[in-house]
Amino acid sequence: MHGWIILDKPLGLGSTQGVSAVKRALRDGGYGPKKKDMPKVGHGGTLDPLATGVLPIALGEATKLAGRMLDSDKVYDFTCRFGVQTDTLDLEGKPIAESDVRPALDAVEAVLPRFTGPIAQVPPAYSALKVDGERAYDLARAGEEVVLPSRDVTIHALTLTSPAAGDALEEVTLTAHVSKGTYIRSLARDIALALGTVGHVTMLRRTKAGPFTLDSAISLDKLADAAKHRALEQCLLPLRAGLDDIPALLLTPDQAGLLRQGQVLAGIAADDGQYFALLGEIPVALVEAQSGLVRVVRGFNL
Repeated sequence: MHGWIILDKPLGLGSTQGVSAVKRALRDGGYGPKKKDMPKVGHGGTLDPLATGVLPIALGEATKLAGRMLDSDKVYDFTCRFGVQTDTLDLEGKPIAESDVRPALDAVEAVLPRFTGPIAQVPPAYSALKVDGERAYDLARAGEEVVLPSRDVTIHALTLTSPAAGDALEEVTLTAHVSKGTYIRSLARDIALALGTVGHVTMLRRTKAGPFTLDSAISLDKLADAAKHRALEQCLLPLRAGLDDIPALLLTPDQAGLLRQGQVLAGIAADDGQYFALLGEIPVALVEAQSGLVRVVRGFNL
């Protein structure tokens, strides 16, 4: 079992629990009757329990690409409700600020360009970032003041989703295409403040993570049903699905053998950049080409 299972994560489930659900499905389906027979399983990007949507789960050799998935762009749908800011910046937290101001639709449309492109944002105090070796959310829950430095992120696109006309909007739903490290809760907070009010996230759904979309995502019920009928292979996307933005580099058997030994290929006619090296249909390695030389970035034991 080498590849990807894309979960449509339900509300209330953490990313680690999503990994556990896939491991349980593998055991229930008899794919790993003994622990040593179980494929490695890991997730390709944390998704808050209060968020739903695309959660890539890597199996086997695909786990070597999970870190690359963390660096990929994401797309989210989210709703920002105006009038109340919570300490967690979402529904789970306690109100810490209130405002009677409700923005008009044209004001929302006018402010969105300010949050498109490269921006600096301060992450939420309730986040998994570390402060002096401690998780920020642990410190915040203990009542300590958490001050996190701003970070540079990129909002590639930010659009209104089915906007409702009006001069006093209670909430708006937006779609954001963002770079790694972007906090949607912080984005909603800052948009509300720019509109002269406060706000928090009431709905957050990830519709895309790297190359993976909701089109290939399955529910936990479908996952369990597939395990019951020993049909998890039907839910498994190939390892190369996580690299669909990278061109293939076809190898000869001799070249594949050299790469598998960690050696450098010379005299390869390929533009500089990363490639998915294949021997026929068998993935060999994620490689980097530079000045005619090809080096292994991640080798696959297949």
